Amino acid sequence: MRVWAGDWDMRRNRPGAPRRAGGFALIAALALTLAACSAIDAPSRPIAANLVPTAAPQTTGGAETSPERQRLVDAFGGEYSAPAVERYLNDILVRLAQASDTPSEPYRVTILDSPVVNAFALPTGEIFVTRGLLELANDSSEIAAVMAHEIAHITARHAAQRAELEKTAALFTRVSDQVLDRPAEGEAVQARMQLSIARFSRQQEFEADQIGIGVTAKAGYDPYAASRFLTSLGRWSALRTAMIGAGSADKPDMMATHPSTPERIAQAVVEARKFGAPGTGEANRDDYLSVIDGVAYGDNPAQGLVRGTRFLHPKLGFAFEAPEGFTLENQSAALIGVGDGGAQALRLDSIALSPSTSLEDELASGWIDGVKTASIETLQGGDYPMAIAVAQGDQWSFRLGAVRVGDRVFRLIFAAHSLTPAIDARFRAAIRSFHKLRPEEAAEAQALRLRVVAAQDGDTTTTMARRMSPDERAVGQFLVLNGLDHEGPLVPGQRYKIIAP
Repeated sequence: MRVWAGDWDMRRNRPGAPRRAGGFALIAALALTLAACSAIDAPSRPIAANLVPTAAPQTTGGAETSPERQRLVDAFGGEYSAPAVERYLNDILVRLAQASDTPSEPYRVTILDSPVVNAFALPTGEIFVTRGLLELANDSSEIAAVMAHEIAHITARHAAQRAELEKTAALFTRVSDQVLDRPAEGEAVQARMQLSIARFSRQQEFEADQIGIGVTAKAGYDPYAASRFLTSLGRWSALRTAMIGAGSADKPDMMATHPSTPERIAQAVVEARKFGAPGTGEANRDDYLSVIDGVAYGDNPAQGLVRGTRFLHPKLGFAFEAPEGFTLENQSAALIGVGDGGAQALRLDSIALSPSTSLEDELASGWIDGVKTASIETLQGGDYPMAIAVAQGDQWSFRLGAVRVGDRVFRLIFAAHSLTPAIDARFRAAIRSFHKLRPEEAAEAQALRLRVVAAQDGDTTTTMARRMSPDERAVGQFLVLNGLDHEGPLVPGQRYKIIAP
């Protein structure tokens, strides 16, 4: 259950852009078009939709104890308790603040319990970083560069500037649509303003990079750290994109609110050269690795764990297996899966359901906007009551499944271009795999952690990756995690990051 949005997020916000009929659009449709807001495990507080826009700067405003801040924290899995890490980051913030244009401004860091790579700031001076971002960084200067970038958004008042531009855009659209009664003209104005906002946001990102690098260097850190981290970020995004079978994550997009990663890296290097040659400033790799050693990695078991094609939820006591070849991702509102290069996708979430409402009635209620449900069928013989149905859209066919667990119903949506017998068999196998968690699965559903280990004589990227997982993608994951650009021998005695229980 993860939210994916933010200042260091590689995905694009494309206001007004038409959806294409490819696999990535299907994933977005499954993630966003359900008629009711839902989650695998219902949060203790309601989470506002679109709480943190993907456009920079990432601010929600308000005081430290504001409801907006609390919803923001909840949306990213809550706060992650790591006092030693927080102290280390706050010490870095003190140095950065003294080197900034507002040396008396109090900044404070909050670590979020999310594996996604993200960071953003509130205008009150609070900096948020996810543990996923902490684990991708390889030294103190890189995390300093990230936080300096966020400080730059605050000191440059980017949030206020963007808010003013958005107000102007909304006013122009409202005048054309309601006052002048020219809705078509209002849509054209809105499209132009959205393009201007996207361009403006990209300019703000470049400005925040430039200011942040200057602050990083003045604080005594390596000014090239920003370009190194952006390189790791781009490679991490490419690895993740390849895993889900989508297109290029860095394809130029005129509606993108962030510049492409190569653009940002190129500018970051140019800016760093103003402060000296590579090797200038502190990096503090060993100190940083020691601090983050043992930080939780990946999904929080309380929110469910992905293990290959399986999804284990020890808190709710169930397990589910996606069809062979699917890649699963535990997002904020649901479990999302992609298969066949994006030609097939699935979504699993849950909603509260009254005992008086049958699964058949729930299926008939219409889960997907504009798509009619038919062919409802009850399944027998599983650990839980189940029912399935068919729904046909314009470009996609959907198989729907409902599983009752106590006072909740788990909703499985399986989408493909057409419902062939083979696809129907894959769906039926998936819905029937929904079962009570077995003892051996509960034992397997343990948290993973980032471990820092020293390389021994003869260690290579391959031998170290095997300590993480036998999966063939483990080598690529190890390389990205440690900022390495090629396979081969490792330096004996040098410490590296791996993933282990």
